[in-house]
Amino acid sequence: MKKMKKTKKISVKAYVSIGMLSSIAYLLMLLNFPLPLFPNFLFVDFSDIPALIATLIFGPIAGILVEFFKNVLNYIATGSPTGIPVGHIANFLAGIVFILPTYFVYNKLKTKKGMTIGLIAGTVIMAVVMSILNYFIILPAYTVLMGFPDMRNLVVPAILPFNILKGVMMSFIFMLLFIKMQTWINKFSAIKSA
Repeated sequence: MKKMKKTKKISVKAYVSIGMLSSIAYLLMLLNFPLPLFPNFLFVDFSDIPALIATLIFGPIAGILVEFFKNVLNYIATGSPTGIPVGHIANFLAGIVFILPTYFVYNKLKTKKGMTIGLIAGTVIMAVVMSILNYFIILPAYTVLMGFPDMRNLVVPAILPFNILKGVMMSFIFMLLFIKMQTWINKFSAIKSA
């Protein structure tokens, strides 16, 4: 009975934490900004950082939920020029392919070096996967829905380097946080798995 109570308490803490981290991610998503030399439809935001924290503490499903909720909140608040949330779906997918490799690598190594390797893996995988998705799905969707010219020629000179740079920026900021939070994250991860 005592064990069941403890599990329920942790579950409530997880739900509350996921909600809180989703709200923080949504606010960070609103603080997006373009980078010079890149097309003006590419924006950097640091909203994947709360999702990565959720993933490290509560597991991959928690991180995916944070990515999902922040994009739903943003779509409700800001809408989409296409009517269909193409940009939000792209942001959701980019977040997932960044946080999951980072989580799985760190989960194997559990060190600062492991986190660094995980963030590098997450950045590379995100950049490659998003380049492929942009070429075959996302940019053609904008061409169809918005009447834009074919923009697939931007994948290699713009989208790939943009996602690498975005991943490096997120990794740098996350590592500054992680150095301070590693003990706390590991403590809560241990409680979750107990």
